[in-house]
Amino acid sequence: MEIALVIAVIAVIFVFQTFKIVPQQHAWVIERLGKYDRTLTPGLSFVMPFIERVAYKHSLKEVPLDVPSQVCITRDNTQLQVDGIIYFQITDPMRASYGSSNYVFAITQLAQTLLRSVIGKMELDRTFEERDSINAHVVTALDEAATNWGVKVLRYEIKDLTPPAEILRAMQAQITAEREKRALIAASEGRKQEQINIATGEREAFIARSEGQRQAEINKAQGEAAAIVAVADATADAIRKVAEAIRQPGGEQAVQLKVAQQAVEAFAQLAQKNNTMIVPSNLAEVSGLIGTAMALMKLPMPRPA
Repeated sequence: MEIALVIAVIAVIFVFQTFKIVPQQHAWVIERLGKYDRTLTPGLSFVMPFIERVAYKHSLKEVPLDVPSQVCITRDNTQLQVDGIIYFQITDPMRASYGSSNYVFAITQLAQTLLRSVIGKMELDRTFEERDSINAHVVTALDEAATNWGVKVLRYEIKDLTPPAEILRAMQAQITAEREKRALIAASEGRKQEQINIATGEREAFIARSEGQRQAEINKAQGEAAAIVAVADATADAIRKVAEAIRQPGGEQAVQLKVAQQAVEAFAQLAQKNNTMIVPSNLAEVSGLIGTAMALMKLPMPRPA
């Protein structure tokens, strides 16, 4: 009975040692008699007990690795407290098992060394502006070195850049001064634009007024010209009508009568408005005019045809 129990236990151990179930996204390294033999992929696999053994188990998932904080010196001799995080993935389980005794520690130390080297080539202001460039440089160098360890470095991100307190105060003062400078420039630009707008408005108003005055003068001149033309047309029409009337029978006598009347009226008005009596040198002419006017008045006026 005891022998059967012992055999059963040995059989169970043999089964457990023989059949291996590898989880998804994992890889197991098998050694045969202490020498690398193969890598088991996910699923059920067969291993010879006592001859073969699972030497290493690796996860093929992406792994985040925190890089401890360290002090870096910039090109302008300023200390920076820098920490970051690395994302890597095992791509070759065999190399990850035998390429380095501790690839995690090797990646961490190399990342810190590379970061100190990159920041040491930059001035303080550039370290804040070129984080992406720093990350890319560290990833490139790490990936090249980690190839021998069966590791693919995917990303490196700087989590924090902390300068000394004195530098922070100086940077804050610089930022405040820069903002005040921008505010003053903006205010001066506003005043400048205001003056430009006022000058432009006054110029446009003056142009509008001058255009209005010019148009008013043109309209006035055109009105006066039209009035002159109208008066001239009326005068010409009147003269034509007088000329036509003179050519009618009795027209000349009417004209002579009108002239004689106006002459008599003119002498009469001169005599009324002035103390000095103006007497023509030839009274016969005056009497002749009066006589002519009286004779014309006695003549019968011709009837219109």
